Amino acid sequence: MSNLLEIDSLVTSFSTKKGMVDAVRGVTLRVKKGKTTVILGESGSGKSVMLRSILRLTQRGSNVAGSVRLEGEDLLGKSPKEMVAIRGNRVAMIFQDALSALDPLYRVGDQLKETIRAHHKVGRREAKDRVIELFRKVGIPSPEERVRAYPHEMSGGMRQRAVIAMALGCRPDLLLADEPTTALDVTIQAQILRLFKELQAEFGMSIVLVTHDIGVAAEMADEIAVMYAGKIVEYGSAEEVLTRPMHPYTAGLIAATPQSKQTGRLSTIPGQPPLITEMPPGCAFAQRCPYAESRCTESVPDYVSAGRSQQAACFQLAGRERYAQ
Repeated sequence: MSNLLEIDSLVTSFSTKKGMVDAVRGVTLRVKKGKTTVILGESGSGKSVMLRSILRLTQRGSNVAGSVRLEGEDLLGKSPKEMVAIRGNRVAMIFQDALSALDPLYRVGDQLKETIRAHHKVGRREAKDRVIELFRKVGIPSPEERVRAYPHEMSGGMRQRAVIAMALGCRPDLLLADEPTTALDVTIQAQILRLFKELQAEFGMSIVLVTHDIGVAAEMADEIAVMYAGKIVEYGSAEEVLTRPMHPYTAGLIAATPQSKQTGRLSTIPGQPPLITEMPPGCAFAQRCPYAESRCTESVPDYVSAGRSQQAACFQLAGRERYAQ
C-alpha cells in the first residue's frame, strides 16, 4: 500500500532564553493512504507541535527542518501562498478546542461557506447547500437552522461536529486531528470516533490522530506511533504495539490504563518527562525506566525491528518479553 504522507528527520525548534531547543527531535513517519495512524503519548511529548509542523502552523520564531512530503510534494519547501492552497483543501486539521477554532463573532455556517469558497469557485447558494449537507452528514440536527447559529449557541459536541464538517468541506486527502474528543463525554466521544470511521470509508482519506488515550488508539488505529520527549520511541501496527509492546514506555502507558477487571491500584510511570530545555544526553526515558543501565544515560539507542512492522528505540529489547501485557 502506497504512502500518502512521508516525514523524514523532522525537527521543530523554538527560541528560548537558553537558545534554540527542539520540541520535535528527528521524527520519521509514514502514513498510508486510507489508513489511520495514531500518535500516542503524554501531554508535552511534542504530538501537537508535530501536527502543526506538517502544515507549517508553528509560532513565529520557530524553525522546522527535515522533510514532509505529501504524495511526493515537499511541504516545507513550498511558499506561504502555496501552503494556503493546501491547508483546508488537501490537508485539513481539527484542533483540540473546538470553540477556539470557531470565530465567536460569525455564524458557524458562514465560516464553513468561507472555507469552501476559498478553495472552490462556487456561488453563495451552492456553498450554503454544501454546508447544510455537511452538517447533515456529521449528524448535526436541523442543519437548515443550525447554519445560522453562532458558536456559543451550540453544545460542545455540536461544535466539534461543526469543526469536523469544516475540515471535510473540501474533501481532504489527509485529516490531522489533535485530541478531537478530549473535552467530550464518553457518549459523544464514541459518536465522533464512529463518525471518523464512516467518513474515512466514504472519502478514502488518511487520518493522523493525536491522543493520550489508549482506548481511543485501540478503537481507531491501523498503526500507532508512540511519542516521548519529541521522539517516536515505538512504531508498528495497532495489534503489535498494544498487545506486544517493545518499549518500556509503551508498556507503562498500557499498564496505567484502567481495565474492565482492574483490581487494586493502577500502575504508574514514576517521575516526569524531561523539560525540552534540559534534555539528557542519552535516552530521554532512562530516568523513569525500571530497566535502565549506564549506557541508557550516555547514548541514544537506535531503532530495532521485530514482528511485521514493529520497531522501537531501546537498548533492552533483548528482553522485550518483560514488557508484554
